Amino acid sequence: MQFGRFAARALIGSLFIGHGTQKLFGWFDGPGLDGTQGMMESLNLRPGRQHALAAGLTETTGGALLVAGLATPLAASGLIGTMISAIRTVHLKNGPWGQNGGWEYNAVLIAALLALAEEGPGDLSLDNKLGFTEPGPLWALGALAVGAAASAAVVEVGRRQSIQSQRQGPSEAQDQPETLDQPETQSRSDTQSQSESRGQ
Repeated sequence: MQFGRFAARALIGSLFIGHGTQKLFGWFDGPGLDGTQGMMESLNLRPGRQHALAAGLTETTGGALLVAGLATPLAASGLIGTMISAIRTVHLKNGPWGQNGGWEYNAVLIAALLALAEEGPGDLSLDNKLGFTEPGPLWALGALAVGAAASAAVVEVGRRQSIQSQRQGPSEAQDQPETLDQPETQSRSDTQSQSESRGQ
């Protein structure tokens, strides 16, 4: 089972590194920060730049920690949080099946991360080399709780910022025409004054 855990960590961690660097740097035909920012804003996660950075850094760092088998429960909690956020904001409405854009892939990753948090990364890991060899169900429950709480906070803050931006937008749009009308109003007033002067 030691090799199995190493293989799972290497594969899952590498995939997360790939997704994170797609967001941060545009690697592997990814959107980069600008594209990810636009995606976050379309999901009502504002400010989009900060959410893009947070997602990219969490996936890249968490994936690297997972591959190395270092701070495995912490890495799992961060990655679980990104998957829960993806389910909530993108996939939940599509149902479970992947061909419909559903959440099955995200759920499988969450289950795998929980298993690694509970069972530990195995002998072929930095956690083992450093003497961190006390896995158990509490680590899995803790990773799930921290990931879920972080996701809830990120989504809620993003949506509140989005609502605030939408409220500010119309008021600014309403104020703008008044500012634009001032020169025209002033011009009409000057024209009227000149006409009256000529009439006198």
